Amino acid sequence: MMATTPQTERIIGSDGFQLHPADEAAMRAEAHHYEQPQAASIEALKIVQRRHGWVPDEAIAAIARVLGIGPGEVEGVATFYSLIFRQPVGRHVVLVCDSSSCFLTGFDELKQALVRELGIDYGETTTDNRFTLLPVCCLGACDGAPALMIDDDTYGPVAADDLPGLLEAYP
Repeated sequence: MMATTPQTERIIGSDGFQLHPADEAAMRAEAHHYEQPQAASIEALKIVQRRHGWVPDEAIAAIARVLGIGPGEVEGVATFYSLIFRQPVGRHVVLVCDSSSCFLTGFDELKQALVRELGIDYGETTTDNRFTLLPVCCLGACDGAPALMIDDDTYGPVAADDLPGLLEAYP
C-alpha cells in the first residue's frame, strides 16, 4: 500500500487508485443518510463517474473502503445499473430508447440514422471522442416516442432529419 498518513491510507486503495478528497467526503456524507452503507453505493459510483466520466475497475475497491463494505457489493451495483459506465465514454452519451412505444413509432429508423450520422454503432465512441451511442430500455418519454437522451437532455419525438441540429448543440 502507498499510504503515508492516516488520511492518505483512507483514500488510496490497495491497487493505487486514489479518490479525490472532495469525492471521498461526498461519499461519506451520502453514507450518513442511510442505515446500511450499501445503500450509498449508487451515489458513490455516480460521484466517481462525474469526476472521471466513467468508473474504472480500480475505483471499486476505493469506494468499498470508504463505505466499509466489500468490493463485490459495489461491483454488483456498478454492473447492474446501465447508466454507470464501466469503460471510457465520449464527452456526450447518446441513449436511444428501444422500449415498446419507441419501437412502434420509429425507433429503428432513428437508430439507423444515428449510426449513419455518427459513423458508429451501439457501444462505440466516435473517433473524436465526442459521442458514445448506447441503447436504453426506457426513457419514460413514451408520449414523445421515438425518444433519445443526450447527456441529461431528453428529446422526442425525434425524426432522422432532427439529428444534425440536435447533435450540433453538443460540441
